[in-house]
Amino acid sequence: MDKIRIKLYDFLLCISKAQDLVSHKLNNHQQMVAYLSYKLVEQLDLSSVACQRIFMAGLVHDIGSLSSNEKLEIVEAETPNINSHAFRGAKLIDCFKPTQEISDMIRYHHIPWENGKGRYCKDNEIPLESHILHLADRVCVKIKPAENILVQIPQVIAEIKQNAGIQFNPGAVAALEMLAQKESVWLDLISKNPADTLPDVLAAESFILGINDIIDLSQMFSQIIDFRSKFTARHSAGVANTAKMLAELVGFSPYECKLMLVAGHLHDIGKLAISNDILEKPGKLDDSETKIMRTHTYYTYRLLEPINEFKVINEWASFHHERLDGNGYPFHLNDSYLSYGSRIMAVADVFTAITENRPYRVGMEDSKAMKVLKNMVTDKALDRNVTEILLDNFTEINKMRAEAQAAAKARYEQFMKLK
Repeated sequence: MDKIRIKLYDFLLCISKAQDLVSHKLNNHQQMVAYLSYKLVEQLDLSSVACQRIFMAGLVHDIGSLSSNEKLEIVEAETPNINSHAFRGAKLIDCFKPTQEISDMIRYHHIPWENGKGRYCKDNEIPLESHILHLADRVCVKIKPAENILVQIPQVIAEIKQNAGIQFNPGAVAALEMLAQKESVWLDLISKNPADTLPDVLAAESFILGINDIIDLSQMFSQIIDFRSKFTARHSAGVANTAKMLAELVGFSPYECKLMLVAGHLHDIGKLAISNDILEKPGKLDDSETKIMRTHTYYTYRLLEPINEFKVINEWASFHHERLDGNGYPFHLNDSYLSYGSRIMAVADVFTAITENRPYRVGMEDSKAMKVLKNMVTDKALDRNVTEILLDNFTEINKMRAEAQAAAKARYEQFMKLK
């Protein structure tokens, strides 16, 4: 299998689009903020490196907002607790070395200027880029998708100018006024993919990721997915590590096992489109809720699809609710179309779901879990060979799964302490 290398931009754009799935009200919010921040830095004649960094920061500036309600809340108004998501987002960004240099931009992007007091927060110097992000964020929030953009801009600029020096950095506001004269800036801003109108700012070799970087970034991404709820805080860690171990046992190469780990980290990214009310429901989902939940694997597939190098990873990640008899979802693929890697992920997902503890119930006892897996083989839901390998190594795999999830739980608890 060929070694994959992907652009950091492609992965960050995937994260950005996934977060904006929470509600149509978000309206491409993170990509719009990334675009406008870039144009403001360009207008201020800062360095090309500054352009690159703020563009990355804009794409994921709200990465620390976990629940769907919180995402909508921070977009609609700057609430008293608005800095919580910024500090959590910076903590996540710090987990991945290639993005550590933008963590402070994200950490402080809701700190007001306050006539210069906003240069510092608790004796820490705040980057100018944080204030640029703040301005771009609030401008994008004020734009109404149903109204003509060019008609709106004079009023938006007037409202921003009233808060120059108080809420916003005056230099950044002056740059915004200059940009306001260019119709193309605003028409690009509301286009389907505003980032596509910019130069390929992240094309440099330093922004190309190899497999080990991809593993690290995918693990960070899995935390964005799982940390939305205490009900799901450990799930991806369990699935990813179970799938990797199964891949090793069936004879996949070491490199393929790394790809399987990435696929496991990403298998539930489509759940970012599912509301917390459904994710956190302790009982059985009703018919409508089940239909909504069934959309998550479709969104996983479509989010990963633009990354051409992820074709195999995408199949392994997205088909974990397909069945060998064709009665799975969302594509109703049968055994003729399901690769061995996809079958491994399906077994890993079911195994993790039934054995892991959740806040509203404990995991199944070993004997009951084994029975469920055997019945799913009989019903042509799961692959017989993969399931038998898991059953033959049940104790070892379950121990590893529990350890991986215990570590994920500790990360979640530490993460939620951030304010």
